[in-house]
Amino acid sequence: MKTVYQDLNFLKERIKDPQLQEKLQSIGKKIEVLRTKEGVKGLLKHKKIAKVLRDIAYEDELRQLQIELIKMQNWIHENKKRLMIIYEGRDAAGKGGAIKRFIMYLNPRKYRVVALPAPTEVEKGQFYFQRYFQNLPNPGEIVFFDRSWYNRAIVEPVFGFCTPEQYEKFMKEVPEIEHALIDDGIIMIKFWFSISKETQQRRFDEREHNPLKQWKLSPVDKQAQKMWDKITHYKDEMFSRTHNSYSPWIIVDSNDKKRARLESIRYVLSMIPYEGKEEAKVNLHPNPDVVQRYYQSSRLDHW
Repeated sequence: MKTVYQDLNFLKERIKDPQLQEKLQSIGKKIEVLRTKEGVKGLLKHKKIAKVLRDIAYEDELRQLQIELIKMQNWIHENKKRLMIIYEGRDAAGKGGAIKRFIMYLNPRKYRVVALPAPTEVEKGQFYFQRYFQNLPNPGEIVFFDRSWYNRAIVEPVFGFCTPEQYEKFMKEVPEIEHALIDDGIIMIKFWFSISKETQQRRFDEREHNPLKQWKLSPVDKQAQKMWDKITHYKDEMFSRTHNSYSPWIIVDSNDKKRARLESIRYVLSMIPYEGKEEAKVNLHPNPDVVQRYYQSSRLDHW
């Protein structure tokens, strides 16, 4: 602001035209107004100042966490570690948006995002985990699973895409398979992004009326509200039968998308012993009110 006033004074000393002098004086008054609280309100129009300040703080903190993610990625690559992060949750829970913030500045040669379509007829006849195994992380790589083999734990039984026998077989096999993968050296993090029924409906409405987001609405999404209780039943079964000490479910309260993004990134960073971690200029301890391990009495996952 000081430089602006210096420039104005410089012009006033050199411009002799009365009309231009008057215009400069008018500009100076407007700049003075901007220095007041009312002026800032006017500049921001109908936006609430508190919200604008929160958004600025969010972007600053996100940037600092993304710097740490780059350090973490380099450590994983240099030490040939294998990291897989599973993102599960109800439709519109914010999984894709969270992944987008994770990978925004990462080296694309050192990570992959896996979002598999519905299985083909050939894949339906294969060992269920086969197409997922093909996408496991290689040494020095991070793989982000936007939904995973846990489709068979919730989506498939809810909408009749698998038989009861296939469902039971999966539920018995998955803890042993994950134990084998972890025992082989894969670092596995399983996120469940949790939202309330009201939040989901609000986000569906936004997608329906926003032409830039309408592609996100699938036929399955449109049934999600009707199937809420049935999904809850299978979700509870999944947690109780696949949550364990070596492969726990991490519940992320995603009713506030921005907070969920920050805290899920923070959680991953807190779990990886990468070099330069002690030099971080941002808090790396996740907020337990937003991110916590699943436990049966938890109310963080919105029933």
